[in-house]
Amino acid sequence: EVQLVESGGGFVQAGGSLKLSCSVSGFSYNDYAIGWFRQAPGKEREAVSCISISDDRAEYLEAVKGRFTISSDNVENTVYLQMDNLQPEDTAVYYCAYAPIFMSKMWKQDGYMTAWGKGTLVTVSA
Repeated sequence: EVQLVESGGGFVQAGGSLKLSCSVSGFSYNDYAIGWFRQAPGKEREAVSCISISDDRAEYLEAVKGRFTISSDNVENTVYLQMDNLQPEDTAVYYCAYAPIFMSKMWKQDGYMTAWGKGTLVTVSA
């Protein structure tokens, strides 16, 4: 059973940075995808970024391009989301999720990810 644990959330002022971590365990093959999603209060969940562990292909939500960077450490089985120039609209609970394979754009679809972490809260003040 794949398990994911997020960490690194917190409180930051606008313009600041945070680095989220997603520790992954229980997977069988080193060819999977990890996505980051977020859900702000009263809003629907939003797909933020996703990375293919095998070849580092990555995709981003348009609103975070140039500010967020996803990366992976395959030795530590950890995926990171470096978030720079954070804005109040980035405030949300951030979740990482697992899929057995990376498929461009498909990772955003409901039901594509098969395992989820419990989330970490990011709060950005104006």
